[in-house]
Amino acid sequence: MFYKDERLALFIDGSNLYAAAKSLGFDIDYKLLRQEFMRRGKLLRAFYYTALLENDEYSPIRPLVDWLHYNGFTMVTKAAKEYTDSQGRRKVKGNMDIELAVNAMELAPHVDHIVLFSGDGDFRPLVESLQRQGVRVSVVSTIRSQPPMISDELRRQADNFIELDGLREVIGRPPRDPLPEHNRESEMADD
Repeated sequence: MFYKDERLALFIDGSNLYAAAKSLGFDIDYKLLRQEFMRRGKLLRAFYYTALLENDEYSPIRPLVDWLHYNGFTMVTKAAKEYTDSQGRRKVKGNMDIELAVNAMELAPHVDHIVLFSGDGDFRPLVESLQRQGVRVSVVSTIRSQPPMISDELRRQADNFIELDGLREVIGRPPRDPLPEHNRESEMADD
């Protein structure tokens, strides 16, 4: 439930939201996402949290980070740490939970409603604390994936659970046609 006059802030756990949308088979159009929540209330801030590999020549997430930064999102990034696990596999660690929690606690006195885009159960104490401060908290994730991308504890703690799959029509990017129509027709003619 949203009220037109309430002050809103979005907190997007980038890797968690990406994984949830991918598990549902769609990409998020962040311009549409921002517009949707501007429509639902007075959007004060839209934070996006992600770790970046700084030493790579090209990071696949860099164009998204740049676009979001120029289009009304407050970007919170940090360098991901690379390490080799006990089996010799290259791993990347870039947890942004603390940054998200600190920002949410700082903003709590200035908002009525926080929308958390994450299913990470580690955020349950944060949600509980925000609620004690009088802030309503909606959590966006999915239970329609296998396994579900939201922890039961977080879902129960939230004032409102928003199924990500239910937002697909509103914030989903149209699927890309893998082959343009004219090419498909010419391929059929060659058969």
